[in-house]
Amino acid sequence: MSVMPEGTVLAFDFGERRIGVAMGETMLGIAHPLLTIDTEITDARFAAIGKLIDEWHPAQLVVGLPMHQDDTEHQMTQLARRFANRLKGRFGLPVWLVDERLTSVIAESMLAEAGVRGRKQKPALDQVAAQAILTTWFESHGTAV
Repeated sequence: MSVMPEGTVLAFDFGERRIGVAMGETMLGIAHPLLTIDTEITDARFAAIGKLIDEWHPAQLVVGLPMHQDDTEHQMTQLARRFANRLKGRFGLPVWLVDERLTSVIAESMLAEAGVRGRKQKPALDQVAAQAILTTWFESHGTAV
């Protein structure tokens, strides 16, 4: 198991079209939605992530790992693992994987409680899902890539 560095953490809710991003600090253990990267172009995605890393100087990164309810993997599981490995290779930071089951449901519920419903949820859903992923990581620390 890798040693968890202290400091800022960026978390990602990986999707083929959009990547939700959240940030938090290990000392506080509180996650905040940040933004959604909305492009399918790999170079543009990593350029946007590079800008976030330059701005926030994270000590580590967290990626949500989608799984079926019965603990089996599916196509998105493999894509998220590949994304996590690319992050580690490009940015040289520790990368953690966290089970993201139910984070979209949690994100929808959080947005509904805040009065954000229907079509208004879509732009914020991915970053709030990333916030739920980071909150889960703060509670359990996931698995190092």
